[in-house]
Amino acid sequence: MHVLLDDGRGRLILKRLWPWHQVLARGQAARLDRELAAGTSPEASASLAARAGWLTSTGFRRDLAASLRRILVAAGEPARPVAAATSVGPARALRVPLRTTRISQSAPLLADLASRLLEPGPVPARGVALVAQLLADGTGPLYREAARDDLGTLAERAARALDW
Repeated sequence: MHVLLDDGRGRLILKRLWPWHQVLARGQAARLDRELAAGTSPEASASLAARAGWLTSTGFRRDLAASLRRILVAAGEPARPVAAATSVGPARALRVPLRTTRISQSAPLLADLASRLLEPGPVPARGVALVAQLLADGTGPLYREAARDDLGTLAERAARALDW
């Protein structure tokens, strides 16, 4: 696989992306996602290009959209414990606590994000990185009442970043 990378002089050059670039990108996914979400160009390095390729792949986008939809459904349902017991001890609910009021208030925006992720064609890596961060941030407004960020504002920012 080949990617375009910035040569440091404002020109793009074609470089081969080796398998170890993919391995590095997976190992540094959180940092690379933060950089992409902040607006760093995927052409800045081979690792960023590899991560951007993964983020914008149809499969990854489909998984993010499914996660958003599961959160929307879960926010509208009461918590239910898991029925089966494990060999280690009694069954525990495997649900992550969600801030259902915030999610309900931002439901149209979150549903729109899921739909945009499922649209065919290319999307900007920054937008997908913002959605991935929103879902992965355990201290964010999806999961914590004390989170300072507004869920609607974060969803709107991600939606804008998904536009070319």
